[in-house]
Amino acid sequence: MAVPRDEHERTLAFAEIALGQIKALSEPASPQNFEIWYHYATGYNPALNQWINETLAKSGTLSEADIDHIYTTYIAPSRVSARIDTVGARVLDEIKQVLDMIDAAAGSATSYSESLAEATKKLEGAPDSDTLRVVIGRLVKGAKEMEFNNKKLEARLSASKQEIVQLQQNLETVRTESLTDPLTTLSNRKFFDQELDKAITEARKKNEPLSLLMSDVDHFKSFNDKYGHVTGDQVLRLVAMSVKQNVKGQDIAARYGGEEFAVALPNTALQPATTVADHIRRAVMTKELMKRSSGEHLGRVTISIGVAVLRPGDTPQSLIERADGCLYAAKGNGRNRVICESDPEAPLTAMSRARVA
Repeated sequence: MAVPRDEHERTLAFAEIALGQIKALSEPASPQNFEIWYHYATGYNPALNQWINETLAKSGTLSEADIDHIYTTYIAPSRVSARIDTVGARVLDEIKQVLDMIDAAAGSATSYSESLAEATKKLEGAPDSDTLRVVIGRLVKGAKEMEFNNKKLEARLSASKQEIVQLQQNLETVRTESLTDPLTTLSNRKFFDQELDKAITEARKKNEPLSLLMSDVDHFKSFNDKYGHVTGDQVLRLVAMSVKQNVKGQDIAARYGGEEFAVALPNTALQPATTVADHIRRAVMTKELMKRSSGEHLGRVTISIGVAVLRPGDTPQSLIERADGCLYAAKGNGRNRVICESDPEAPLTAMSRARVA
């Protein structure tokens, strides 16, 4: 397919800008680097451009960790969407081909039925054995053609079944990626919201408790500003690892947004949930951060956690708001602590909606 000349020249201009940036920064001309700088040249992703500009203003270059962060945060999610579209298109094409073959087979069957009807009429008035042999010969030929066509259809259907099974597996893989936070490998907010709604329905159906943890990294913004986004990403991975180490199979853990994490604990009452929260808090606190590029020890990170339990009439949003309220109280009362709904400090949050950084 011919590409319009203006489009051809425009994309070449973007490519030249991308290569120019790679040369200016003495970076490897890898496909990943080229893709990042091509996106930068187009200006279609303002967040990507802003992050790169801020990083270059601070350090004058992009490290390998910076490149990984940019790709994971700003490019990988759009590629997942494109892959879903590609797999979906392949499934539709495969289905269309199968339907075309079925139509062809139906046409053959109709033709064969008409031949049988015509042969029946000729047999009824067949005057001699020669006519009989001709009619039978045509029937045998038609039967063989039908057998051949049926075998072709069976083979095609078998191949299509395998192809569609493979495409379904690919689609499931892509779907999982679309519901996963690429930085921490925890579930993302979209998945968490879906699963929390299901968990609430299940808890009410079984008359079981359900608790929710909302946590936030203490002083994350100042930490991020002081040591940079790459180290900030390291902090988020550390918190995610601590969460994973303290939840079990039925629990739902997610990076809820920015430096905030959420954990839903099915069949778990308030006090056991508070214990889980404190285990997570302690696990984060005991890990010491080190800057990978220089080996510099950066000290320890802490988190604050709020815990709420499902009440009659709760919606997902009201449950989240109460857990968030306890989180605000934990941060307002010194940080690096867990506060649940039954704690004396918890009611303070009912009068205050302002976040404590």
